[in-house]
Amino acid sequence: MTDTTAAVDEAPSDRAQLLLRTLIECYVRDGQPVGSRTLSRESGLSLSSATIRNVMADLEEHGFVSSPHTSAGRVPTDKGYRYFVNALLRYQPPGQAEIAELQRHLEQRAGDPRALVTAASQLVSSLTHLAGVVTVPREAHAALSQIEFVGLSGNRVLAILVVNGREVQNRVVQLDRHYPADELRRAAAYLNEQFRGRELADVRASLVAQLQETREQMNRLMVDAITLAQRAFESQPDEQAADMVVAGETNLMGFAELSNVDRLRRLFEAFGEKRDILHLLDQSLHGEGVQIFIGHESGFTILDDCSVVAAPYTQDDRVVGVVGVIGPTRMAYERVIPVVDIAARMLGSALKSRD
Repeated sequence: MTDTTAAVDEAPSDRAQLLLRTLIECYVRDGQPVGSRTLSRESGLSLSSATIRNVMADLEEHGFVSSPHTSAGRVPTDKGYRYFVNALLRYQPPGQAEIAELQRHLEQRAGDPRALVTAASQLVSSLTHLAGVVTVPREAHAALSQIEFVGLSGNRVLAILVVNGREVQNRVVQLDRHYPADELRRAAAYLNEQFRGRELADVRASLVAQLQETREQMNRLMVDAITLAQRAFESQPDEQAADMVVAGETNLMGFAELSNVDRLRRLFEAFGEKRDILHLLDQSLHGEGVQIFIGHESGFTILDDCSVVAAPYTQDDRVVGVVGVIGPTRMAYERVIPVVDIAARMLGSALKSRD
């Protein structure tokens, strides 16, 4: 398992490390600032309150903890969590019964990649009590097998694209004039002859290049066909653009630090729009093992109070997607990280078993 940043520069003393780990474990469990008396009791160290306060002051000076204005206790900072994850964490993998349940649910859906992704997101959410996010497997390539056009009312045309010989994509496009059925057939025949079997990205590039030519160099059929194709491909998302399935977003409402109505609204909007979260998950496609983004490390303001734990999953030894969990920085990393790691491996195995 790996993370996204280098180890924290300043290494606290052994005593300070134990107190920092105790503080974080107490804060994750209770959600309240942790005072010296609690640290003395929970750490098992025979230290006076004054000594503990001195250690806490040193940790605060180095940025590992902070003092909320309303409390004498302290809470971890993003830097404190990062050091905890890098150096102090003791993993708690799911039990055999939980692993068996995860495997059973995935095996039941082994023939349907979308159902597998949905099941995986629901399962990691259920096991962690946080929001589970899983990106849909990406195709290694997307080649145009066939394109057809069907005339609709109001100068609209239904473009039917068959990709990779099996995936059908429908796009309704608005045109500047009415196209009779025979023109649509001739245009489709021309495009199929020119572009069948070529990658969609290559088709788009060719369309752009041909549209830059002067119309005098093309006959009417070519102009009509390329105009229709351009509109169809404008309406089609990038074939490499990922999608994701989210489960358990409402679990986040139970955390006080995320319960602000405006913050929740913006966070749920981010889940709905997907763009920023997908961009963050994409960074995990190229990493090895589990990647952890704590608070500000994500680079997205809406996730400043959250952590994202993500791991890539493979199909035929090729990384095709990411399994992740989103929750508050105050999450049980020792449990969440192994769950994400195991789920990513099992999802890859379930995808392979369908071949």
